[in-house]
Amino acid sequence: MKDLLLIIPPFTQLNTPYPATAYLKGFLNTKNISAYQMDLGIEVILALFSKEGIRKVFAETADLQHSSENSRRIFALRDEYLKTIDQVILFLQNKNPTLARQICSMNFLPEASRFNQLDDLEFAFGNMGLQDKAKHLATLYLEDLSDFIVENIDADFGFSRYAERIGQSANSFDELYSKLNNQPTFIDQLTLKILEEKIEAAQPKLICFSVPFPGNLYSAFRCAQFLKLHYPHIKTAMGGGFPNTELREVKDKRVFEFFDFITLDDGELPIELIHTNTCLAELSEDPQFKRTFLLENGAIIYKNNSPRYDYKQAFVGTPDYSDLLLDEYISVIEIANPMHSLWSDGRWNKLTMAHGCYWGKCTFCDISLDYIKTYEPVSAKILVDRMETLIAQTGESGFHFVDEAAPPALMREVALEILRRNLVVTWWTNIRFEKSFSRDLCFLLKISGCIAVSGGLEVASDRLLQLIDKGVSVEQVAQVTRNFTEAGIMVHSYLMYGFPTQTVQETVDSLEMVRQLFEMGIVQSGFWHQFAMTAHSPVGRNPEEFGVVPLKKEILFAHNDIDFTDTTGIDHSMFSFGLKKSLLNYMHGINFDIPLKDWFDFKIPDTTVHPDYIHDCLLEEETFIFKGNSKLIFPDKNVQAEHYIKSKKGNSYAFTELTFHLKTNIVKIELEKEKAEWLMKTISENSTENPKKITLQELKNRFEAVFEDFELFWFSKPIQKLKENGVILSL
Repeated sequence: MKDLLLIIPPFTQLNTPYPATAYLKGFLNTKNISAYQMDLGIEVILALFSKEGIRKVFAETADLQHSSENSRRIFALRDEYLKTIDQVILFLQNKNPTLARQICSMNFLPEASRFNQLDDLEFAFGNMGLQDKAKHLATLYLEDLSDFIVENIDADFGFSRYAERIGQSANSFDELYSKLNNQPTFIDQLTLKILEEKIEAAQPKLICFSVPFPGNLYSAFRCAQFLKLHYPHIKTAMGGGFPNTELREVKDKRVFEFFDFITLDDGELPIELIHTNTCLAELSEDPQFKRTFLLENGAIIYKNNSPRYDYKQAFVGTPDYSDLLLDEYISVIEIANPMHSLWSDGRWNKLTMAHGCYWGKCTFCDISLDYIKTYEPVSAKILVDRMETLIAQTGESGFHFVDEAAPPALMREVALEILRRNLVVTWWTNIRFEKSFSRDLCFLLKISGCIAVSGGLEVASDRLLQLIDKGVSVEQVAQVTRNFTEAGIMVHSYLMYGFPTQTVQETVDSLEMVRQLFEMGIVQSGFWHQFAMTAHSPVGRNPEEFGVVPLKKEILFAHNDIDFTDTTGIDHSMFSFGLKKSLLNYMHGINFDIPLKDWFDFKIPDTTVHPDYIHDCLLEEETFIFKGNSKLIFPDKNVQAEHYIKSKKGNSYAFTELTFHLKTNIVKIELEKEKAEWLMKTISENSTENPKKITLQELKNRFEAVFEDFELFWFSKPIQKLKENGVILSL
């Protein structure tokens, strides 16, 4: 029996749990509050994509005379799907790796319309291993079945969302309420059966739904409706990303027929107080709540009467993934692109380096909301402590830091702490493409286990980047992505079109910038999305400053996306298909030579961007600048010395050859013996194990206490060779 049941409703990710409940359970552990958690989405997916689940799907669709030819083909091959489905799921759970050879034989899986794209993607398979190729083919197989379900069983189904349309821009509760008053769908029935089993096992007093996205909203309400009907004694609460952004002005009392409480922003203290007021029988005449909506005397009340402050990030505990079915998640590869697959392939422990965003200025972003504006980093030591705890708990050493934008200085300290502890971990995160990411910092991140970063280039136009207040330029993005790529770290870029006042010419020029970034090989993956004006962004709060006119509606339920008209009068949606099709090609390294106009079925102007613009951004003049406050790191202690004598014109000189055995190569330099010994001593004393980092000025002072002219030594060819190979890092 547990006090709380924490639920992620269908659907989020197939390959790894959405972290909200794990974060909350970790916090509740620090308060000795008993809680059970479940990812209802993955459990429904596993029930649906099983032999019994697919058998029921086919049983529901006996009459297909009005269905598509594709559906009729899948139904005709139903025995093949029933024969293979369980084995394919085991393979995607990494429990049946030998099936890869059968799958790749191209004569094992039944094939429907999703496999038609194989001719277009065959070129990419050369870059993929056997297991990855098989995962990609198995993903197409599942997507065929998903298409069948959408067409014939439930039009709202999606692997990472359910009934998402209803949750988007739902200013009124009417449509959602109407759907909830219909009979439960096929997917609902699976969901509610699993939920009922969990309730009977856990016997909770309070059930908390974390609803991150619009595609989770309907299922959360359907589950809450079931609870109110069959378990009226159990209190229900909703929090998470969707209510935090969309339900800050909820006015429709019908919402509280389903939920007793809706909390906003950080959930730790609000849930602790709800637990106190519902599970401990301590309800006073004026109970205290934190940022919580509830129904009181027939009216919606927003209660924020607790004087207590939110918990600092250092005291919220380590995420706890217990109860979740960690070995049953499904790794899929939708696109044959190594960077793009990170979101769907592999199990990742989720952590956050810093609450909020250290930049907090982007005009399209919800910077007025707590999850962005309240910036609070966590110390590197605590973060790596949490990493070690999660490795021990989950057996997984992969980490996705889910920051709005991870701070470069903190990333550096985390990397150093990982190296000090000699941990073997794999990690990736979201960043801003700012100039702090030098070649040396990127190399340090790489050797600590960083494999990828994602960041927002948004509109690849310097004018619009200034309007967005992104704090970067296209040239800077090019240089930073080059630094990551040369270090061996993959780069994903978020791209935007249709920002207020954006012209057709700027859209075309942005595409050309993106084409060049991919052609130069310094960005490996990307995603275009059309600008959406949100209520909590600077554009949404001051639309007149950005040349847009909002179309206002009465807000009774959700309020975030705002319809608007742009003074330019351009229909930006017409660019969607061409931008995405060209990007898919660029991500696979092909068709850079196709003229931009060929991606669109309407006339566009020629680009004004010089064809070598990005190339020229990457040209660098070799500069020898002394930066005394630079901090120095010497990651490699593995140096061997061989002393010898050089004779010239009757004089003898003592020299030393230093050999550095790096992971992938050998670096040799020659120095005068005394300077070589000084350098070896310096490297030994200032390795990554030393928490105190020496500055370049301090190093100069030490050098010139023994020798002369440090700059001549520091910028000499042997030392430059060590810098180029990462033996010396300047941060």
